[in-house]
Amino acid sequence: MTEVKIAKTLDARGMYCPGPVMETAKAIKQIQVGEVLEVLATDPAAKPDIEAWARRTGQQILDVQQQGGVTRILIKRVK
Repeated sequence: MTEVKIAKTLDARGMYCPGPVMETAKAIKQIQVGEVLEVLATDPAAKPDIEAWARRTGQQILDVQQQGGVTRILIKRVK
């Protein structure tokens, strides 16, 4: 995967559902359309929750990586 320029990082580690999704929804509004939000979360529900939220809101999930209990999700703001 080519290196993605991260516009903003949301550190949601230690937050539990629905925290990561709520914060992601807020954070995506703080970046421009076409920019990428990086979300770091430790809640196992964050991945399915954020994927469902992205589908609902029309944002694009570029990448999901899980490493050592931390999920890193890259979301491109589409609209």
